[in-house]
Amino acid sequence: MLNSWVVMPTCLPTVLRRCHACASERFRANGKFRVNANHKLLDAWLLVLCAGCGDTAKLTILERAHVRSVRPELLDRMHANDPGLAAELLQDPVVRRRNRIALDWDGAWRLDTGGSDHLGREVIDVSVRFAARIPLRPMRLIADGCGLSRAEVERLMDEGKVISAVRLSGKVSGDFTFTLKR
Repeated sequence: MLNSWVVMPTCLPTVLRRCHACASERFRANGKFRVNANHKLLDAWLLVLCAGCGDTAKLTILERAHVRSVRPELLDRMHANDPGLAAELLQDPVVRRRNRIALDWDGAWRLDTGGSDHLGREVIDVSVRFAARIPLRPMRLIADGCGLSRAEVERLMDEGKVISAVRLSGKVSGDFTFTLKR
């Protein structure tokens, strides 16, 4: 029987970028946007607050975009300060590269294993699905989901008792499956 686990975000990730006021490197995104119109050109920013001093920084979303080139529903979501849109934009590689930011997902996700009925089984087949592109180590997910230490998971991997098509030693942010034999 295939178990299905889901990695779900619980809040917006921390934005890693240097603050010009206090040299802190951590910002909190709260889903607030600022949209500015200059004739028929739009600028839009996602506002983030410095965790150290509370100073506001702007992450560029739109820059001198013609008003007709912007989808009306996107503009409506920005005006409504949609936190879902903030989450989507923070995960967009173009936005991250343009603003020279990285994301820290520590404490901003949870693993839903659908219960603990799999813990006593000798062999479990698991499909892990990501609700958002959260880079995590598969070994950590396996340890958390199976109630094992990471050292125990590493030992099982060395013995060939954890099998997967993806490399389990690096980070992944996409769906994968694995089999664990105890």
